Amino acid sequence: MSNGNRESLLIVRLGAMGDILHALPAAASLRLSFPDRRLVWITKPKWAALLDGNPSLDEVVLFDRSSAGSFVRSWRRIRAIRPAVAFDFQGLIQSAAIGRAAKPKIFWGFDRNIARESLAAVFYTHSAAPVGPHRVERNLQLIKTAGAQVFTRESWIPLGSPEGQLPVGSFVLASPFAGWAGKQWPIAAYLELGERLAAEGLELVLNVSPQQAAELGPDCPLRRHTSSIAGLIDATRRAVAVVGVDSGPLHLAAALRKPGVGIFGPTDPASNGPFGGSMSVLRSPAATTSYDRRSELDASMQAITAESVAEALLRSLQAQQAGAPCRR
Repeated sequence: MSNGNRESLLIVRLGAMGDILHALPAAASLRLSFPDRRLVWITKPKWAALLDGNPSLDEVVLFDRSSAGSFVRSWRRIRAIRPAVAFDFQGLIQSAAIGRAAKPKIFWGFDRNIARESLAAVFYTHSAAPVGPHRVERNLQLIKTAGAQVFTRESWIPLGSPEGQLPVGSFVLASPFAGWAGKQWPIAAYLELGERLAAEGLELVLNVSPQQAAELGPDCPLRRHTSSIAGLIDATRRAVAVVGVDSGPLHLAAALRKPGVGIFGPTDPASNGPFGGSMSVLRSPAATTSYDRRSELDASMQAITAESVAEALLRSLQAQQAGAPCRR
């Protein structure tokens, strides 16, 4: 893959939040490896704020299906991209079909044994079978196979913007909800954690969407911070540390190199954990890796105590102050 002209490179990563964050180092590495190429990213409007102002990107194209008119405009723009090389970091039939619709000369994706939907590989002209283990590493290995030679594991994150009320003093941010309930930690455990952190002079703040705020119940004593993605970014930057489960807000904190704790159960932290070494991970030895989207809390998540999370969090803060990487 030559870098001698302004032919474009295309990234297809439609969502979700954590997955987009895991693709940011690959985008930055493509910019470093091919500085003369135009770099375009296709994503869904919901996640565009994560890419706002990204210096590695020349254009963000929104795949917008909110109305018939929006879909037609999006599809026309996608069809007009015609990149020299496209990369599907998502591995779904939908993302592969969208990448193919952009009419790339070369289309890279994950091998059918690795892609989330094996039939996605039918759309690719070239495929790779990276060994990972982490998704960030897999994305970097994919572009390396395609010819990239300069790599970074850093992620550029927008500044965000203040939203809602946050404590004046030091606070720890937590986002208790995830894409499915099996990955979540009990709300009662956050209440215990809040009491434990208060004894250390730290307030625990729960970041939730307006819809999720009602799920906490009217009697929840913890401060609730509702915001857009821009507000979440700002709150994460201002927090002294973050506690999270396997969801986008935890991966945002890791990309910002915040100290903190990731609480894991059914999903594997080796591939889905906070990347970068600033955060520690707690997982029950009895946890069984499964990506089944269960509607009830996983027993392995309930086995992790508030006291163990508080202790790990304080160790993570001390490690940051000492300038040492956090150990899992």
